[in-house]
Amino acid sequence: MKSNRRSFVSAMVAAPLFVPASAFGANERLQYGVIAVGGRGRYLNRKFKELGARCVAVCDVYEPHIALALKDTPDVKTYVEYRELLENKDVEAVVIASPDHHHCQMMLDSLSAHKDIYAEKPLSKTLEESAKMVQAVRKSKQIVQIGMQRRSAESIFKAKKVVDDGTLGRVTLVKAQWHWNIAKPLNNSPLEGNLDWNRFLGKARKRELEPMRFRSWRYFFDYAGGNMTDQGTHLMDVVQWFMKSGPPKSAIAHGYVAKMQGAEHPDVFCAVFEYPDFMASWTLDYANSYQNGWSITFMGDKATLILDDAGFVVYEEPWKRENPPLIQEKAPVPVESHIQNFIDCVKSRKEPNCTVEIAAQAVAGPHLANLAMFKGRKVALSDFARVS
Repeated sequence: MKSNRRSFVSAMVAAPLFVPASAFGANERLQYGVIAVGGRGRYLNRKFKELGARCVAVCDVYEPHIALALKDTPDVKTYVEYRELLENKDVEAVVIASPDHHHCQMMLDSLSAHKDIYAEKPLSKTLEESAKMVQAVRKSKQIVQIGMQRRSAESIFKAKKVVDDGTLGRVTLVKAQWHWNIAKPLNNSPLEGNLDWNRFLGKARKRELEPMRFRSWRYFFDYAGGNMTDQGTHLMDVVQWFMKSGPPKSAIAHGYVAKMQGAEHPDVFCAVFEYPDFMASWTLDYANSYQNGWSITFMGDKATLILDDAGFVVYEEPWKRENPPLIQEKAPVPVESHIQNFIDCVKSRKEPNCTVEIAAQAVAGPHLANLAMFKGRKVALSDFARVS
């Protein structure tokens, strides 16, 4: 049975269910396993360890990744098949750091195995998956945190308060951007070590191994939403969080592959989102480092707030080049705070800072923008209905 846009969006904003109190095992240390120990998975593994959690299992389809993970966490059980890791009774929680096309099924299977979950963003590969994942989490009693660490950054809270206090006045336009000069042709040279290619593909289209599809999976349609959803889920979440807006009504987008030859997803793009009371743009250029890194500019009729990886600054209206900032703060975004929030919530059974509903709303706009870019037309959220 199909439902309208309202029911589709409601799946992303459903109220959390009550979760009963619980605690870790007798040693009071969270015991976890990591599903996919590529670069990001190993990074998260180290951060969890630094915060006192205990890794007891790791899983990956690529043998060299397992070998590197064992350097950080020796004497843990290793798996190629993640479902076998989920059967391990010593694993209380899982860290999911797999390619995007595995996120949904791995989360559903982890919930069925009664594991708490820290999952990397973006939440999903499609809008339909987002709705399915939200519903599954809310039918479970598990704690699920999505890895959008700005949700646990104290300095970001300070910037949000500036907006909440009305300092900016009416915000009419928000501009998110990410500039890195890192684009280059994809590496398709032979892989070293054993790869279980069929497990990597999972439910994706079957094809012969191309090493660049494994090395750079984010840039292929079958496995991910490109940087539109990867970096975009971080930045559009902050836009919507600060503006208290929910997901956009529609999106348009244009992009192209400038220097990342071999990729399907672009390394230069611009998306524009329609909200009821403001507009937002999301621009990425991986072939230029001007204003290097990410930033979000909130433009109000009383002041402008610019938030980036150095901090945030507020300029009063009318802006003049020589005017000093009205407010200026440093704004680190430590991933440790977000992981600690998850660990605390596993123990207390309280809702974490980045729920699946938040993550579903954050990636909704970028999903629409990808559809708009590749369909060559404006795409509205009302075009979609979830299957109930």
